[in-house]
Amino acid sequence: MVAEAEGRAGATGMGRTARRVSARGRAEALRAGMLLAPSLVFLAAFTYWPIGQVLLQSFTIETFGSKEVSFGAGNFERLLADASFSRALVNNVVYALGTIVPSVVIALALAVGLQDATRFNATLRTIVFFPVLLPLVAAAALFMFVFLPGIGLLDYYLGKLGADNTNWLGDPDLALWSLIAITVWKNAGYYMLFFLAGLQSIPLDLYEAARIEGAGPWARFRRITLPLLGPTTAFVLVIALVNVITQVDHVVVLTEGGPSDATNLLLFYIYQQAHENYDYGKAAAATVLSVAGLLALSFLSLRTLERGIHYEA
Repeated sequence: MVAEAEGRAGATGMGRTARRVSARGRAEALRAGMLLAPSLVFLAAFTYWPIGQVLLQSFTIETFGSKEVSFGAGNFERLLADASFSRALVNNVVYALGTIVPSVVIALALAVGLQDATRFNATLRTIVFFPVLLPLVAAAALFMFVFLPGIGLLDYYLGKLGADNTNWLGDPDLALWSLIAITVWKNAGYYMLFFLAGLQSIPLDLYEAARIEGAGPWARFRRITLPLLGPTTAFVLVIALVNVITQVDHVVVLTEGGPSDATNLLLFYIYQQAHENYDYGKAAAATVLSVAGLLALSFLSLRTLERGIHYEA
């Protein structure tokens, strides 16, 4: 009888403890929900709701001049049949290859060359990073005076070497490459910061051991620096891909997509369809395809790079 009474008392105590723990858990969950509620409301209002609206708009077909509305893939069919969209897509691919590869290579070279904490290197880092502080609109306005044909800084100094004047932004063969040069100048210092942070995490013992083994600078860079910078490189490439899709201010300021659509990028094409042609269905379809392509490229690049990435334990 005594054992049964003790057992019932123990079970009752355990039940009370469980109820107290459960009540405490519900109170903490309620408190956490109240703290997260403002952020969740803003996230839903300014992220998920617009995404849903764009997806809905991309499949909404409106007949101009009437109130008829239907749903289907008509916007995507019109988009894929549009020669301007195809040109913008090709331009964006060239723009991506022309900006990402040089920017990342230059950023990595600058980070390796300026990683030592000296006063001279600190000054050079500041100079290299300065373009990052400029808004892209301001950088484009600055380069407008650089690329002016005949009187711009570039033609002025090239003229000293005997070169003829060049219409850098008016020539369809040169306009896109001029924008690529601005983007590389603007982004290289930004990516350099990530590589500098990645270099600081590499143990110096590895370099000392490699020197003792007789490895030269190139061997140390290829066998130690590059593999251990794998995570940083993957992150920088994803950021660079996002910048390729989202950076369009210099196009608006300098060329407005011209000449002859030579500098028309996807984001500027979307802007033209939505705010100049008022074709919101086609603009939404182009947005969906652009974001889907960006996500696919980011996923593929990460999966490809992860095969050779070395993470610290």
